[in-house]
Amino acid sequence: MQLIFTNTLEKQVEEDRVIRARVSIGETQGVWQVTWAQEGDSEQHIWFEGFSWDEMLTAFRYGVAVKMGEGFVPLVDGLLEERSLFGRNAGKVSYLHCFGELHANPELFEELKTWRRRKASDQRKAAYLVSTNRMLRMISAFVPQNETELLQIPGWGESKHSVYADEVLKLTRSFEQPAAFPLDWVQSALNPDVYTQWLYKQKEQKFKEELNRHQQRRKILEAAAEGFTLSELEQELGIGRRELIERIEQLQADGYDLEALIDRELTEVSSEEFQRIWDTLSLVGDRYLKPVLAQVYDEEQLKSNQVDQLYDRLRLIRIRYRNKQTNNQAI
Repeated sequence: MQLIFTNTLEKQVEEDRVIRARVSIGETQGVWQVTWAQEGDSEQHIWFEGFSWDEMLTAFRYGVAVKMGEGFVPLVDGLLEERSLFGRNAGKVSYLHCFGELHANPELFEELKTWRRRKASDQRKAAYLVSTNRMLRMISAFVPQNETELLQIPGWGESKHSVYADEVLKLTRSFEQPAAFPLDWVQSALNPDVYTQWLYKQKEQKFKEELNRHQQRRKILEAAAEGFTLSELEQELGIGRRELIERIEQLQADGYDLEALIDRELTEVSSEEFQRIWDTLSLVGDRYLKPVLAQVYDEEQLKSNQVDQLYDRLRLIRIRYRNKQTNNQAI
């Protein structure tokens, strides 16, 4: 194993005692390995072993974020440095995010979520498009009482303000404001150690999600090569069919060949139906599938078939269509 990188981390457990650990990245014949060796442990822990550089790097960052969240400090800093999170410009907003998560008023937060759910239903849009949980937590923590204060909540821009301000302020005015605006006091109100641990938890969650995506990507490629169907992949990965097809489309766009999997899923599609879909994509474009569905299938066909299944069929054929268009442009 050729050692590529190593760093020592320390964690103070008593006033006069620290635990040391070493995180390392090594490589042997194209196989990457990330290990964690801690004083007092009989064996080192393998965080990652495989061929993917991107997945290895994400596993490394995720593991380090977990350990730093537990109190380990690297002797050589910068393992997780990302200016978007730790930089000066992002600092003020991250303090507000942290305070909101730690000090949200649970009663007001629940009322805001109920309002968001109702509004999303009325407007037929996803709840997060009305407002994110993070934003609602900040509103419930800082309890703005007027429009000027509400506009100081990060992410609450003029577009949301013009539509939702009156309804949100009607809720917040029923609660006492814990501290005055403007919010310049927030940074000094947070314990620096608590804030630092919160930052590492944000890192941990981010890298965990990235690692999951890398692992699912690898599983899709392996399962497709082994002859799995979409239904079997759904069970294996625990994700919905639409999201799975979107992942397949992205893999195709990245240059991976998943035509065999698409072939298996389109065995029930006649050559005539396939050609109608292909011609319609050429005619009306491939951005939106609703006009394609309406032109390819008549009312009787739509009634006798599950519309969701027809949309899945269109999405798979669109993957092949887009791949063909890309190849033609490259010639």
